[in-house]
Amino acid sequence: MKHGKKYVDSAKQIDRSKFYEPAEALDLAVKTATAKFDETVELHVKLGVDGRHADQQVRGALVLPNGTGKQVRVLAICKGDAAKEAEEAGAEFVGAEDMTQKIQQEGWLDFDVVVTTPDMMGTVGRLGKILGPRGLMPNPKAGKIEYRLDKSNIIHCGIGRVSFGTEKLTENFDALMDALVKAKPAAAKGQYIRSCVVATTMGPGVRISPSRFGV
Repeated sequence: MKHGKKYVDSAKQIDRSKFYEPAEALDLAVKTATAKFDETVELHVKLGVDGRHADQQVRGALVLPNGTGKQVRVLAICKGDAAKEAEEAGAEFVGAEDMTQKIQQEGWLDFDVVVTTPDMMGTVGRLGKILGPRGLMPNPKAGKIEYRLDKSNIIHCGIGRVSFGTEKLTENFDALMDALVKAKPAAAKGQYIRSCVVATTMGPGVRISPSRFGV
């Protein structure tokens, strides 16, 4: 695969034969990001399991300490002071029964997250059959990510944006790696963390020593 000049120049700053400490690796990933947009920082972890067996599956979800940086369109279903607070907090759409009717009657779904207040849960609950299958039922955890094995027994997850900076990215990295270590199946044999690489959307990978995780 042929890479562009920016990628090649970025890759020259990374020692491909070296394993870096997480903070150092993430700092390099941030410094070598050259795209004009705010690139996602991705974590790729190869696990010593066989996902074809049910007792060796690794999957779960967690809320990253610093969120994901993903821009979401928030629908706030609430009234009165709560509606005013939602508008001030940056919710894109705010309303009550008018919003639930729009969803039910018009099939309107141009939002990513729904938040509501306890007094409106009865009204929102009637939307369960529409919102539930799409994963849009009210969830306060906007920085939540899900992880699962792919067919090659690798976990791929975004842990934030380049704009987060090294410190926040390292905190997110530590939280996800801690979750993966705790999720180790009892049936897993041998070394569990086989490889660990961080990279930005358009940048080269930076290796982190798998042995530092002790599994």
